Amino acid sequence: MQTEATLAQVDVSDLDLVKRCQAGETEAFDELVTRYRIRIFAMIYNMVHNEQDAWDLAQESFIKAWKSISRFRGRSSFYTWIYRIVMNMTIDWLRKKQIKGAGAEFDDCIQLREIDPAAKTVPKADPLPHERMERKEIRSRIDNAIARLSPEHRAVILMKEIENMQYHEIAETLGCSIGTVMSRLFYARKRLQNLLKDVYENI
Repeated sequence: MQTEATLAQVDVSDLDLVKRCQAGETEAFDELVTRYRIRIFAMIYNMVHNEQDAWDLAQESFIKAWKSISRFRGRSSFYTWIYRIVMNMTIDWLRKKQIKGAGAEFDDCIQLREIDPAAKTVPKADPLPHERMERKEIRSRIDNAIARLSPEHRAVILMKEIENMQYHEIAETLGCSIGTVMSRLFYARKRLQNLLKDVYENI
């Protein structure tokens, strides 16, 4: 019976769960948290490069989402809606902390696995065993370069290159125009290309 209940629960849509949340059912929100907490954590971690801070921000974001769930109108997916909350909270946190960029490395399982190998912004590192040290150095350089971007520029780079979001999705998440997204992405890429010029020339 437990297996059947579990299978039935998996089939429940996000929208159905949101409606139950809006009726005050905390168990429904727990299910939404379970569905998206890893993706949310990974996105925040990509921005702040600290595991504890990422979990704290994820927790704060879910609390804010629960308090705001009555305002969800279903014009976008639940993930897009909560992603907007999370990204804005993370950007605000970065502004307050004024992180300049002390470089922790890219984490293989969280960051590199979702990067498109053909992405122009992120150089592709060869994974062969005899080149692992070089790959590690490249990851560190990329991480340091991204950490030197402003929170807004860092956000659009990560959303485009790692989350693979479309321009209109990024604009909706950040509450700005598509033109603004394109402009931020252009300047962020130019900045990264300047910071990583020697990396590009040697791969």
